[in-house]
Amino acid sequence: MGKNNGVEEISEHEFQEVISKPIALVDFFAEWCMPCVMMAPVIEELASKLKQVKFAKVNVDENSNLSQKFKIMSIPCLIIFKDGKEAERIIGSQQAEMVEEKLKKWLK
Repeated sequence: MGKNNGVEEISEHEFQEVISKPIALVDFFAEWCMPCVMMAPVIEELASKLKQVKFAKVNVDENSNLSQKFKIMSIPCLIIFKDGKEAERIIGSQQAEMVEEKLKKWLK
């Protein structure tokens, strides 16, 4: 399980624990997906700014059960969880400001 600048790569094992935090953002990604690779620094930047949010990444190739469970059709797919429930889904490459705005909405 690699820690990457505050963004932990998790598997099905750790998933429940991560999303049970008050606010969590899970980045569903794949290493071959260019937009995913481009999103990584954005997520890392947000993780260093928004300490009250738990950030994690799930590799869809290695965690197909989770991908199926959450019906991940296109990546990158960021899912914001509030108290273990899916609150919002952001699909595709996004600007840090936009993602931050959405997260802050759930932090209130």
